[in-house]
Amino acid sequence: MIVKDVYQYVERYLEAMQCEIIEKSSYHIKVKLSAAADKELTNRPFYWSFIERSSEKPETLSFCFIFDQEKYEQHKKLEEESQAALSKEEKLAESILERTFGVPAKPLSRVLQEHLYFGSPRLEQIFQSTKQNGSYVYLFEETRIAGLHPLESKAYTAWLGINYRVEYCCDRKREEIYSLGISLVTGYVMEQFYEKLIRKRLSPKLPSNVHIAKHAITYNKALTLAEQYIERKLKQYDYSWAKEANERLKEELARINHYYEPLLQQAVDEEQQFKIKQQFEQRKEEIRWQFEPRIKVTVTNCGLFHLEGID
Repeated sequence: MIVKDVYQYVERYLEAMQCEIIEKSSYHIKVKLSAAADKELTNRPFYWSFIERSSEKPETLSFCFIFDQEKYEQHKKLEEESQAALSKEEKLAESILERTFGVPAKPLSRVLQEHLYFGSPRLEQIFQSTKQNGSYVYLFEETRIAGLHPLESKAYTAWLGINYRVEYCCDRKREEIYSLGISLVTGYVMEQFYEKLIRKRLSPKLPSNVHIAKHAITYNKALTLAEQYIERKLKQYDYSWAKEANERLKEELARINHYYEPLLQQAVDEEQQFKIKQQFEQRKEEIRWQFEPRIKVTVTNCGLFHLEGID
């Protein structure tokens, strides 16, 4: 991931977690975390346990996430020069306010700084938070209601969106991602559903002047349609890689047979023979696990998406 990708990912995460963006540029984001984000990122279980028991208002932490350290340092330098240029009158006014009310004219707050880059611990923490909280989403397409009569209503179709990871495993590995959308109105299965979604503005709130078309199929039926679609895809795949993997598996098993069989014949007693057999069987299991061809299909995430139109 380049700097731009990291920036966009973090910005979307903060917006999704309803954090308060205080200041941002192309190289940094200063933010006050929401309660949900604070729980995910700050590792303060005792503090949050106290807040929940006492019903006190929580004070979340503020962060300055830096994506380009060099540009941010230049920004800070200009900011410091600007602060140093404050007139004596402004400084005097701040001093009078502080002496009169007993608090600084500008409230002091601690802002933690974090340099975010691909591989940094904090970014990995955000990835894990996204994985845990974003495995299922429930979203609506935002729509323009300009020119629509107040009593009119647009029809929306509910789509079950599922992202599948298909892993072709042996001593080599290949992965493919299938993003499927299944219409709960017609049962139509759309491939590359994610590509359709990224071109739309989505919101967790139901827009006004919108109604959801009645579902014609159940979630279980939609899931079955998706699984059947994946099965058809797999049947069309070229499995020459599996035949080649089986040949390599046979060669490896023959190699370890050639090594262990003489050892078994030369064993001086039953105990030694038993130990050699154990090692032999364990080694065969390891070889099979490494070389035996197999296909693993997993669901990475899914969601229910309500999109404009009847499809």
